[in-house]
Amino acid sequence: MQEINIVKIGGKVIDNEDARNEFLARLSNVEGNIILVHGGGKVANTVLSDMGIEPKMVNGRRITDAETLKVVTMVYAGLINKTITAKLNSSGRKAVGLSGVDGTLLDAVKRPVKDIDYGFAGDITPEGVNANLLLSLVSEGYTPVIATIAADRNAQLLNINADTVASTLAAALAKVAKTNLYFCFEKKGVLMDADDDNSVIKQLDTKNYPELSAKGIFSDGMIPKLENAFRTINQGVNKVIIGNSNDIEQFFDENHAGTLICK
Repeated sequence: MQEINIVKIGGKVIDNEDARNEFLARLSNVEGNIILVHGGGKVANTVLSDMGIEPKMVNGRRITDAETLKVVTMVYAGLINKTITAKLNSSGRKAVGLSGVDGTLLDAVKRPVKDIDYGFAGDITPEGVNANLLLSLVSEGYTPVIATIAADRNAQLLNINADTVASTLAAALAKVAKTNLYFCFEKKGVLMDADDDNSVIKQLDTKNYPELSAKGIFSDGMIPKLENAFRTINQGVNKVIIGNSNDIEQFFDENHAGTLICK
């Protein structure tokens, strides 16, 4: 297998049906081997609020108590995953919906309590990706659509950060094939000014990233996204781009859109 592309979609694109369908239509036209990882957007927050449960986030990561775990499992692995999978299939791209539980795709452990108790949030174990399952599906022409719910070896369900899942899959597959990682959301890339959509930082590397981070340029969900991006680059992933979902076709060109992450 010459090349694999991991595409992670999240943010407001998940929440907005028109934006989501536009992205999926564009993705369906992209040639090559694609694995799609999706987050839950604010759909889970809406359901939680309707049930009288206050959504809690710290540094872009969800605090997942027992009741929240039930909701995110239903929303992520159920409603959102099957909606996306059905849409891709209807557009002519063969897709199969999975979570980290299916085929033990992801082996996870509950995140240990340190400064913050994240509840039933999990981390993927070393060598915890069933790469052979993904390679088998991709080699048969399928696009795996992955919801970020996994389980530990005692069958305890765990909520995994979607950026972390995408990055971990990319690092695992980079061992056997040239692998690219694309983070797609509603912004044009990583912004110097969060209020200026045109202030895209075209390239982040190990030199300018710490300087900008120290200035507080990055916040909320962008922090784990960038942490994961730099980790995967150091683990052999060929290319990481963060950008707008509508620019997905351009991510595959030399003159890419969005923000390129490099060493």
